[in-house]
Amino acid sequence: MFKITSGSLVGAVLLFAATAIHAQPTPSPSPAPTPPVLPAATVAALQQLREAALASDYAYRQTAHLCNNIGPRLSGSAQAAKAVEYVANEMKALGLEVRLEKLMVPHWVRGEEKAELMQFPGQAPETTQKLVLTTLGGSVATPPEGLTADVVVVRNFEELQALGREKVSGKIVVFNHPYDKAMAAQGRGGEAYGQAVVYRGDAPSAAARLGAVASLIRSVGSADFRLPHTGQTRYAEDAPKIPAGALAAEDAELVANLATQGPLRMRLVLTPQEFPDVESHNVVADLKGSEHPEQVVIVSGHLDSWDLGTGAIDDAAGVAVSMEVANLIKKLKLQPKRTIRVIAWMNEENGLRGGRTYAQEHKEEMANHVAAIETDGGAGHPLGMLFRAKPEARLLLESIAKVLQPIGAALLQASEHTGADISPMEEFGVPTFHPIQDSRTYFHYHHTAADTLDKVVPRELAENAAVAAVTAFGLANLEQPLPR
Repeated sequence: MFKITSGSLVGAVLLFAATAIHAQPTPSPSPAPTPPVLPAATVAALQQLREAALASDYAYRQTAHLCNNIGPRLSGSAQAAKAVEYVANEMKALGLEVRLEKLMVPHWVRGEEKAELMQFPGQAPETTQKLVLTTLGGSVATPPEGLTADVVVVRNFEELQALGREKVSGKIVVFNHPYDKAMAAQGRGGEAYGQAVVYRGDAPSAAARLGAVASLIRSVGSADFRLPHTGQTRYAEDAPKIPAGALAAEDAELVANLATQGPLRMRLVLTPQEFPDVESHNVVADLKGSEHPEQVVIVSGHLDSWDLGTGAIDDAAGVAVSMEVANLIKKLKLQPKRTIRVIAWMNEENGLRGGRTYAQEHKEEMANHVAAIETDGGAGHPLGMLFRAKPEARLLLESIAKVLQPIGAALLQASEHTGADISPMEEFGVPTFHPIQDSRTYFHYHHTAADTLDKVVPRELAENAAVAAVTAFGLANLEQPLPR
């Protein structure tokens, strides 16, 4: 840096004044332009990828096949195994180096699910009131003939604790904790989900500690279509395991309303079965890099889905978008400098064993994992990318994101959480990414019987493919990897 003392400053001013009297001023030289972060050839390739993604129906066709031809893909099921085989063959057909990486996954089967109010205020003689519900993933079963018990309704854990064991023991506890639809309408569906989903995970054990015989929650979602939302629960080691389910929002409201009028008694039948773990696989497909093949950029989605719908937005769309990245690069005959690795994860929904197993089995290679991208937020219009990386990475990322401005997807937002399957890599310092997607209606259908192909808008799916392709290829072609 140029250092100025007080004496030299005075001298410089006098010299400038004297020179100005005897000479015409000359224009100051223009500052040198800032060199681009990405070479022009790379920018051109990213623009090609963006336009090719928007014109392609490959991702939609892959989503359709996974949903309509294969169907629900819960870990351990025949459909999950078929999906592994299908994606592996599709990636081989594109010329990628494909391998199946083994892991053991849960094999839980839903069984019968039924509930009815046997006693309630204003009841007509010899009638019952049917309730719409679904079993939570991992739940234990009621007796085959079901169980019948009195009902208590609470809004939250604090109200449960205030009741105490005397008023809870031997009863079915209904947690009527609502999903914040106003928050979701502002585009913050993920935050609303995060606030409500703690009841799906923790309610059964909280109720069991006070002697409850079963736990039902209000479904964690925004749908008002009498659609119950499933999802994984978890049992704490310090509490008995009791049957757990999710009532449709309307039915949780019904029960809560009746409970203010008088005693309720419910018959509940849930007959899930937990079988021994079975072998399954992550599908790992490499498009080798030309200069640094040992360095890897992951683009991914999870192949398993819940069993009520056909897993379109959660997460056939994410898998198909990742497959499209490889398809587009091959189609345009582009060559990444680093390896782009397409991964279809297994067991995100009820165990996360795919992501955890991969991180452990590849831990010696994590220094060469340049970045990991996961798409697992549906297929709504993308606004940009969430990223978990060093702050100084932003300038490099902005040069890539700029290519996505024409489709309104150039936003960059730092986040502590990106994708579930890629989160185990974060402890090794791997930068992680997830598209920012329109979530206003995602939780209408998420984990319900309505998660089907018709919820996927082809144009918006193509926009997500553009975001994934531009980001993955851009990261694979940076002159230097992102800072760690």
